[in-house]
Amino acid sequence: MRLAIIGYGGMGAYHAIHLQKYAETCKEYPIEIAGIYDIDPARAEAARAAGLHAYASAEEIWADKSVGAVLLAVPNDCHAPYAFAAAEAGKNIICEKPVALSSAEAEKMYAAAERAGVLFEVHQNRRWDDDFLTVRKIAESGIIGSVYKIESRVTGGNGIPGGWRKKKAQGGGMLLDWGVHLLDQMLQMVEGPVESLYCEFSHIYGEEVDDGCDVSVHFENGMNYRVVVSTDCFRSLPRWQVYGTEGTATISDWDLSGGVTRILTKDGAKQGIKAGNGYTRTMAPREGDSMQEFPLPVVHAEPFAFYKNFAAACAGAEKPAVQKAEVLRVFRLMEAAQRSAAENIVVKEKL
Repeated sequence: MRLAIIGYGGMGAYHAIHLQKYAETCKEYPIEIAGIYDIDPARAEAARAAGLHAYASAEEIWADKSVGAVLLAVPNDCHAPYAFAAAEAGKNIICEKPVALSSAEAEKMYAAAERAGVLFEVHQNRRWDDDFLTVRKIAESGIIGSVYKIESRVTGGNGIPGGWRKKKAQGGGMLLDWGVHLLDQMLQMVEGPVESLYCEFSHIYGEEVDDGCDVSVHFENGMNYRVVVSTDCFRSLPRWQVYGTEGTATISDWDLSGGVTRILTKDGAKQGIKAGNGYTRTMAPREGDSMQEFPLPVVHAEPFAFYKNFAAACAGAEKPAVQKAEVLRVFRLMEAAQRSAAENIVVKEKL
């Protein structure tokens, strides 16, 4: 299958590099880059310098019958217009996240693809992150008992990158940039409906969009899940903290550092400690023989799993890994989070 990339900025160039690596390793469902299109002549020239063909216009791609699919790596407000045009031209579509500016717009994009009989799949690639897969294994395996609380955070200290990501009209802000990934991971791990949600936005840098978000989600099954995105944090915080009835697991960073602590007895600390200007036994550390440390049960994703699934789905050999209902549910959660932050309320509805 030949695929054209629309948008050759950071993500477009990323996809070009990784699709070329995919082509070298996967022969069962091959993808060949037909070329790229970008409205910026300098980016088109950069693509040519990288050995890629640069189309003169998107219309040239629509007319190229050898192109079976397009990958949309353009600013968020441009996803829908390109998706509509690609569907009309009969091209299968990979769309960067967030798929649209609203769940209503996303539904129209899926409807256009369905009418045209083409595949439309959103690049929710963080489902294949090793850290996420490792946390899911911890939760499912029972090695720390029944998991009742998960904290998922990404932090940095560089503010919001890029121009359009700072603009509300273009779908900027960290909820739509990173929150969409972490909420998607959440729904891949926790079953059942959401019962309530509360969100706070930060505007430390004075932009019109959020430069950070803190979303607390309570599920009907009792699970509590917290998603934190921060661009003004100058010391690293744990990427994941997982709480179970018989232990705790921590993934400190993208390098999969961290570990698992499992309790061996129900007995806690035998002696209290001096804590600050007082005394506590409740918060004293456990005795060493009452718990055991384990390495993380690291899970590594299959390389290029998203591309392989997309190509296989286009060939009718597999179902798309990222389903329409999943994408729309994530977007409705984000819209509930936006409402919660704007009105300072707990949104209590099944989502």
